[in-house]
Amino acid sequence: MNSKFGARQIAYTGILLAICIVSQYFKNLSVFITGPVINACLALAVLLVNLPCGIILSVITPVTAWLITGNPLMSAVPGIIPMIMLGNIVLAAGVHFLLKGRMISSGKNGGGIVSYALSVGISALKGLFMGLTISLWLLPTFIPKESPLYAKLPVFQSTFSLIQFLTAVIGFVYVFIIWAVIYRDTKAFLK
Repeated sequence: MNSKFGARQIAYTGILLAICIVSQYFKNLSVFITGPVINACLALAVLLVNLPCGIILSVITPVTAWLITGNPLMSAVPGIIPMIMLGNIVLAAGVHFLLKGRMISSGKNGGGIVSYALSVGISALKGLFMGLTISLWLLPTFIPKESPLYAKLPVFQSTFSLIQFLTAVIGFVYVFIIWAVIYRDTKAFLK
């Protein structure tokens, strides 16, 4: 595989970051719009460029999400932002170590059923990581019982566990669709 980092790789990363930022303006409509788009972009950054670019997007997107939406939960519990970054890195690393080689070598179909199963497993790892760190540790520890946010704790816990898993799975559906379309144009770049 080509390890160079040039204009094409910078362009892919920039385009994926722009897509992430635009999608975050829709976060208040539904997490099922923004979440899958962000997860798909993270995976595509790793597949089309490399793991460091996936990590860069993993770190930037929670910050831009907070800046764009002004989420009061993230303001009340700032430790959520680094945990989201790490959850995104779990997804990016999973794509790099478990999925990338299979998808590139398998061509347009992306590796078939095994790749689909791996993508569900990677999604589960992200959901599990965020569920353990954010839902079970950060939120109950740092949201005081007298806070108005405490009444919404079960919703927040679901958002940072089950919803993270589901949006990652949907994001991988996008990845496999996009992969089938763009593979024929990028296979020389990927090798």
